[in-house]
Amino acid sequence: MSDPVRASDTPYAVEVESGKTYFWCACGRSKKQPFCDGSHGGTSFKSLKYEATESKKVFFCGCKVTASQPLCDGSHKK
Repeated sequence: MSDPVRASDTPYAVEVESGKTYFWCACGRSKKQPFCDGSHGGTSFKSLKYEATESKKVFFCGCKVTASQPLCDGSHKK
């Protein structure tokens, strides 16, 4: 598997809505960051499904190397 493209040096703060499903871009190629637009086609990457269990602000990883995909764990600081 190749390395993902670093889409951002900081996380994406997103207000998610309870009951909604979001698809996080794992490859870093999407033009709709932090969400998938299908740009991973032809790679070994797949989008990651995130289901919001409550309405709140979450921080989706922008550097694409978080250990807690799809949410930021501070890996962008390393």
